[in-house]
Amino acid sequence: MRDLEYRLFSQVRSFSSTAVISAVVLSLALSQFLGENSIHWQVVIAVIALAVGIPHGALDHLVTLPKSKPTVMVLFITVYVLVAAIAVIVILEFNVFGFIFVLLMSATHFGIGDAAFINEMDRRGGRKAKLPRVMYAVAAGSIPVLIPLVNSASTDALAQVNPALINWHQGFDQEILGGVSGFAVVAIVALFFLRRKRESLDLALLLALALIAPPLIAFAVYFGCWHAMRHTARLTLSLESSERAYKQGNLRKAFLSAVLPGTPALVGTFVIAGLLALLGNEFNDDFFWMALVVVWALTVPHMAVTAKLDRSALT
Repeated sequence: MRDLEYRLFSQVRSFSSTAVISAVVLSLALSQFLGENSIHWQVVIAVIALAVGIPHGALDHLVTLPKSKPTVMVLFITVYVLVAAIAVIVILEFNVFGFIFVLLMSATHFGIGDAAFINEMDRRGGRKAKLPRVMYAVAAGSIPVLIPLVNSASTDALAQVNPALINWHQGFDQEILGGVSGFAVVAIVALFFLRRKRESLDLALLLALALIAPPLIAFAVYFGCWHAMRHTARLTLSLESSERAYKQGNLRKAFLSAVLPGTPALVGTFVIAGLLALLGNEFNDDFFWMALVVVWALTVPHMAVTAKLDRSALT
């Protein structure tokens, strides 16, 4: 069965890489034909990518409490939603400190998750060249989170979330850009010479996406088509329905078993974002960015409950 798991992981990895390449090519082409300042095509691509990724966090209760009583499950979900709601308020209302906290949590979660995905592949593929996990995780987490947000094009977008976020970097935007990009290049070269060429390519793709694509697209495509897809692949190792599908040799069913239970979260996220957008002056009326705020906020409880899954993958 481990060979089937490896095949699914490989297919997911190929999909995420192809999605990033497509996003970079589309960004270059559409910015030429429609203009860099045209926001409509960016929002369309970003919403689609974001929608792909939202369901992956909605299975946290099934992984954390797989056989719990309904009352325990309801309590877990209530606390989970409450924590996310508090995070939304923090991001929107309590200036840059809450925002920076969520950014650091997101970068940590994304980096660890990507390293865990690769480690699970190594276990099933018999890879002997050791992955320098810390270096890879730091690069893989910081590239998609920090670089798009120090891009000059992100100023208008951040203003639509909360004007106080525009200068979240306190004027150190170029230093952050140079530091993260420089570390990424060092990691790419190091991984190449450590015989981890596929991981070197992964980081190169993420760096290209962050530097070339507009901030909206860069984060949304990373979140939906990279992080979420890889996390979903890891979930198939923990869900009984996916395990049964693996035993039947049905990779498609194994993956969908980790996707379909989370689709109500997709509807819920956009409903919440729509409600926030209708509240007027206190919360801005831009729907997409409200959806993005909800996604950022959900990272807080999501990271906490997936810590156990990450530890088991990395040890």
